[in-house]
Amino acid sequence: MRARKRFGQHFLTDESMLQGIADAMHFTEHDRVMEIGPGQGALTQLLADTPQTYLAVEIDRDLVPLLRATYPQLQIVNDDILRVDLVELLAPGKAWRIFGNLPYNISSPLIAKLTEFIVAHRERVADLHFMLQKEMADRLAAAPGTKAWGRLSVMVQLYFDVEFICDVPPESFTPPPRVWSSVIRMMPRQQRPEVDVPTLDRLLRVAFAGRRKRLSNSLKILNIDWSGTEIDPGVRADDVSAAQYVALAGLVRAEPEQG
Repeated sequence: MRARKRFGQHFLTDESMLQGIADAMHFTEHDRVMEIGPGQGALTQLLADTPQTYLAVEIDRDLVPLLRATYPQLQIVNDDILRVDLVELLAPGKAWRIFGNLPYNISSPLIAKLTEFIVAHRERVADLHFMLQKEMADRLAAAPGTKAWGRLSVMVQLYFDVEFICDVPPESFTPPPRVWSSVIRMMPRQQRPEVDVPTLDRLLRVAFAGRRKRLSNSLKILNIDWSGTEIDPGVRADDVSAAQYVALAGLVRAEPEQG
């Protein structure tokens, strides 16, 4: 069956890579898992007999009969993962383990949707394993002081510990994409900092828009009281940690009232 461009399909066919990813997730017979986009079942076949509950969400209706015939133990939902009600789908009980080879065009909105769900229902998700475009994976897992460190890194790492697992070359797929991919593990944090998220998001957008400037210059419009922090106002946005950005967000002064 041919991959469909409109669904962003690139089927992983490298057997050694598939086995390595399956091994990295360490599923057990006690797990409840959800696979996003099983496609033709290349990874599914290595995992389907292990978990206690295996839920698969597949948007391509032409692949669903094949999956149901090959893996009768799966609970298959034929729908767009961006449209499904996660509260209804991921029932309470043992925490779910979520994974998938994500189409590049849905990675950002899906991670945003899952983050929103996890913030509201932390107890329902144990971990997430995703294959993403390498550039995005690098940003999610980035550390301060690196080229990939940015707004997305900070916002995601408020809620997750992100761990790099492996890179995947284009030739591991059919058809091969034009870019490399990477597999990452995302572990929801037990403790989250107290911060006004819209204020932090605004601060990050301003800071990284002028990432080559001194922080005091790039953040001038936010009226930050620098006397309330030990952060050096002379550093650049790239060198400020997530915890420091949270601290700065708490020092952003309210906009002056218009008279």
